[in-house]
Amino acid sequence: MTIRVVLADDQPLVRAGLRVLINGTPDIEVAGEAGTGAQAVQLARDTMPDVVVIDIRMPGMDGIEATRMITAGDDPVRVVVLTTFDDDDYVYGALHAGASGFLVKDMALEDILTAI
Repeated sequence: MTIRVVLADDQPLVRAGLRVLINGTPDIEVAGEAGTGAQAVQLARDTMPDVVVIDIRMPGMDGIEATRMITAGDDPVRVVVLTTFDDDDYVYGALHAGASGFLVKDMALEDILTAI
């Protein structure tokens, strides 16, 4: 089974790096990319991925609100928050919104893949 992933981060370089990492991994593929929280919500609805990897701070709708919307459906998608901000309030907010995990961007690449 291939795990389909949507990448949501406002930094194109971060998305590109994650895409290269994921596409080089057997059984995981990128289903789409979003640069805002609103785009992530729409893309999750349109593509029905297995996992959305989302940043906390993005223009417009932040990652916590987007997580809340993505995980609220009848067939919710799992969300993993990946951010530079290792802050307890963000961790609590993300998990309370329905995230399955909270990762920081300075983690080992293998650990990020394992979380996905």
